[in-house]
Amino acid sequence: MHGPPTERPVNPCFSSGPCAKRPGWSADALATAFVGRSHRAAAGKARLAEVIDRSAALLAMPADWRLAIVPGSDTGAVELALWNLLGARGVDVVAFESFGEGWLNDAVDHLRLPDVRAHTAPYGELPDLAQVDCDRDVVITWNGTTSGVCVPDGDWIPAERQGLVICDATSAAFAVPLPWDKLDVVTWSWQKVLGGEAAHGMLALGPRALARLADYGPPWPLPKLFRLRSGGVVGMGVFAGETINTPSMIAVEDALDGLRWAEAQGGLPALVARCSANLAAIEAWVARSSWIAFLCRDPRLRSRTSVCLRPTASWFLALDRAGQTAVARDLARRVEAEGAGYDLMSYRDTPPGLRVWCGATVEASDIERLLPWLDWAWSGVEASRAP
Repeated sequence: MHGPPTERPVNPCFSSGPCAKRPGWSADALATAFVGRSHRAAAGKARLAEVIDRSAALLAMPADWRLAIVPGSDTGAVELALWNLLGARGVDVVAFESFGEGWLNDAVDHLRLPDVRAHTAPYGELPDLAQVDCDRDVVITWNGTTSGVCVPDGDWIPAERQGLVICDATSAAFAVPLPWDKLDVVTWSWQKVLGGEAAHGMLALGPRALARLADYGPPWPLPKLFRLRSGGVVGMGVFAGETINTPSMIAVEDALDGLRWAEAQGGLPALVARCSANLAAIEAWVARSSWIAFLCRDPRLRSRTSVCLRPTASWFLALDRAGQTAVARDLARRVEAEGAGYDLMSYRDTPPGLRVWCGATVEASDIERLLPWLDWAWSGVEASRAP
């Protein structure tokens, strides 16, 4: 085993959520936060509306869509959409990673919808999207945070369709161009590609989803945090910063800081390019590596943000799940102990391995500094197993 590398990442934070803060971030970015005042005050609502407006502009969201800040991070935003909009017709749920499996569970076990079809695939793969019927409602995770698989395009979604396409885009928004004309609901959180703080979600509704919301009332009771209608009428104030619950104005200020940083980088094309450069650095490393591979084997489907990796050594693959998990934990622990990379373990439900967040707030130079540490740590793991 050779000695450790001499360079460490400037920012060793590679968690897939909450994610790395933008380069140069400090708590000074929060100095003007609207704290100690009501978020319902004119200035408070203006800050919330600014998050909405800047987010919509940065993502090139169509003008006839509406965007709201909702509680519960991306999970809250997806749940709010499912509980308000599903039930009007049959549903196709596309589940190829942990959170998609959660939305499938919601539809079957909690909403107890009578007509649900599941389109599933093992971790690292994508179901056959040609089998999805968009005349039914569709629920899909665009970028699998836990599987490293990203839907490549919206070509499989017809422009003329009867159902709504509900898209969980939490690890895709600001990292890939989203086909807004093929989607009806899009959700994300502040804690992913722009490195914001958790607890707040974003819910974007297109014209067809807004029409469903206005015309359809689900048969089940809705918790107060999920209610977008009052007296059978859609409350439009939520799309102008009148949040359902009390938001953290410190987190709001941080979200604004991330949006302004993104604008200064050159907007969405620059963010996509940063994510692509990060993935490219890992692809080049994997191509020359003898011990690791992508969980997603198809390059067209690889996530640019949540990059999932798996050791390929025959002795590792021969271990049971518990053994593989122990090895992956040891590998990540060795890197973390050196301060060279934090939160690198794969998600608990996935095949054991590593996960490296490569979103826009991560510098490619830090990815390149991390990779030799992974090689060094793996050589230590193998040496520890020698007789």
